[in-house]
Amino acid sequence: MRPKSITQFFGSSRFDFFTPSKQAPNSNNIDRAQLRCRGASANIEPMRHRTRPASFALSALFAATSLLHAETLTQGERDFAMSSMQSTRKLFLDSVAGLTPEQWNYKPSPERWSIAECAEHIALSEDLIGGMAKGTLKTPAEPDKAVRGDQARAADEKLLAAVVDRSHKAQAPEPLKPGKKFATPEEAVEHFRQSRDANIDYIEKTDDDLRAHFASGPAGLIDGYKWMLLMSAHTERHTNQIKEVKADPNYPK
Repeated sequence: MRPKSITQFFGSSRFDFFTPSKQAPNSNNIDRAQLRCRGASANIEPMRHRTRPASFALSALFAATSLLHAETLTQGERDFAMSSMQSTRKLFLDSVAGLTPEQWNYKPSPERWSIAECAEHIALSEDLIGGMAKGTLKTPAEPDKAVRGDQARAADEKLLAAVVDRSHKAQAPEPLKPGKKFATPEEAVEHFRQSRDANIDYIEKTDDDLRAHFASGPAGLIDGYKWMLLMSAHTERHTNQIKEVKADPNYPK
């Protein structure tokens, strides 16, 4: 919910201003004018001091109202996302552990990716998809559109299953196409590890309302939290692709 607007009305003070007459000025007129101007200045200065506490009180009220109405992820949502992210992290790291150079670079056919290419794609995607999740926060919050609770969990699980399903093929966007962006297998793996750990830490600690911000992508218009789940499921999708490479009859033993 958005906080209600708050309006503060300040009392206005009325000041007299000296307007010269057409008569030639004399010392009495000038003295009276100076006295009146000094009186106005004397009235203004106390007003300045009186409005400062009101400004501070108004700022504090806005801050308190924002905190009362701010939404954030529930502990259940954090646990669900972190469990998925930790699980797919392990799946990928286990799949590329202890490979020989021949195994790392083996391609079942010219049009299919090697394990090296799958790993590069996964590592690059961690930054891009994680960035999309956080990038939703740049869009205006739409708390009325946010889906939470059991209804949200069902949609979250459906998204995970849909992304992992490799019976539906998709073309990688240009920034995520493998291009030997990492010099060694260790560099690709470490890039993934650091990015994933940072994303897990973000989900664990953030106060951002990822459910109330949305962005369009391969899965349609989804909230920032679902973008994080998509990132995790995407890792599992391409880890399964690595398993397919290993299952090829000509894969080096």
